[in-house]
Amino acid sequence: MKLDHTAKGVYAIAATPFHPDGRLDTVSVDRLTDFYLACGVSGLTILGIMGEAPKLEPEESLTITRQVVKRAGVPVIVGVSAPGFAAMRSLARGAMDIGAQGVMIAPPPSLRTDDQIISYYAQAVEAIGEDIPFVIQDYPLTLTVVMTPGVIQKIVNNHPSCVMLKHEDWPGLEKISRLRAAQKASEMRDISILCGNGGLFLDFEMERGADGAMTGYAFPDMLVDVVNFQRAGNREAAHDLFDAHLPLVRYEQQQGVGLAIRKYVLKKRGAIASDSQRKPAGSISERAKAEIDYLLSRVARYDKRAAFRT
Repeated sequence: MKLDHTAKGVYAIAATPFHPDGRLDTVSVDRLTDFYLACGVSGLTILGIMGEAPKLEPEESLTITRQVVKRAGVPVIVGVSAPGFAAMRSLARGAMDIGAQGVMIAPPPSLRTDDQIISYYAQAVEAIGEDIPFVIQDYPLTLTVVMTPGVIQKIVNNHPSCVMLKHEDWPGLEKISRLRAAQKASEMRDISILCGNGGLFLDFEMERGADGAMTGYAFPDMLVDVVNFQRAGNREAAHDLFDAHLPLVRYEQQQGVGLAIRKYVLKKRGAIASDSQRKPAGSISERAKAEIDYLLSRVARYDKRAAFRT
């Protein structure tokens, strides 16, 4: 079945495993997929910004998509953002043919005006086809494109194939409230809202009306628990667990080295064989690793999933 506006829960932004020499680690692709499933995720998003998608050859992107879709058994969303629409269409159509449930499209950094953003998404939909469900990626901190709630409303209302917003604005809590108010007033079609930013604001995003998370923090099982606690009305349990992880969530949010930190922890958790990235890549020092280990030891006081031998 294709992705629709009822999607909820945690869609993990999957890392892409590499060998130290830069080759794809296809064994760890299966290993990482199994890890995410064991964490209780509702779906997976592959080939995103933190999945090192721009570093992949087109055939590698389809290889990973084919492998993850075959193994996952949960909805898979594929990031298809590209400088040109021909490449976007090729990957989007190829991914859907393989069995993906939808695609994610980020705006190029060159867009500045509301009209440019609305026009871009109209052209993207024309390119990939109106039959492919798509996710708007709203990530101004990295993409430098600012989408107002009004712009998002127009994109959603103009394109029935838009079924989800990946919300990563910062500050962005008021944006969630405004979008949900627009839905309630029948000014915008219903959509799913899943939040990113490493989960940094998930505790209150859920209370503002988010349906869950779409991000890649190295403890997706924590994100799953927070979402489930909030859904069950157990606010204190959600915040207690979130607060225990917050120092590590914050540490992982460092620009330029966040993926290196995430992969370091994923390796410690046994999810991937190597924490290597494909070049160009950021890196972390031995001192940084010691700081991460210290933060993990502190998280483990509350959540034993963070307890590792050092």
